[in-house]
Amino acid sequence: MAVTSEATTVWKGTLFEGSGDVALDSSGLASFPVNWKARAEGAEGTTNPEELLAAAHSSCFSMALSLGLAQAGTPAESIQTTAAVTFEAGKGVLGSHLLVSARVPGLTEEQFEALAEDAKKNCPISQALAGVPITIEAELA
Repeated sequence: MAVTSEATTVWKGTLFEGSGDVALDSSGLASFPVNWKARAEGAEGTTNPEELLAAAHSSCFSMALSLGLAQAGTPAESIQTTAAVTFEAGKGVLGSHLLVSARVPGLTEEQFEALAEDAKKNCPISQALAGVPITIEAELA
C-alpha cells in the first residue's frame, strides 16, 4: 500500500520580502515559518526547504541503516544521524552530508561502514536526491 504525505505552504509577498508558513498536513504535528533570509543566510526560529530536506534525509537514512543492521543479524542499540544539506543562492542544493554514529554490538568498523554506505545508496530520500552529491562519515560509538 502506498502512503502519500502532504505539507502545505502559504506564501505572502515577494521572494525577498515575503514569508510563509509550511504545515505538516499528514501528521498535523507542526507548522513552521519560512522565508528567503532563512534560506539564503540562515535565521534562528525560521526554517527553510533544505532544513526540511535534511530532516527527511536523516530520518530515512536511519531507518534504512536500522533495517540493514537487523538483516545482517546485528541490530543497533541506537543510531544518530545528522544530515547537512547545503544550499547556495543561484546554484541550488549542492549536496547532503550524513554524519552517523551508532551503537551496534558485535560489528566491526568495516562492516558498519559497508552497511552505512549501502543505506546511503538505497534509502528512498537518497535516491530522490540522486542529482546531488551525498557524502557520509559513519562510525561506531
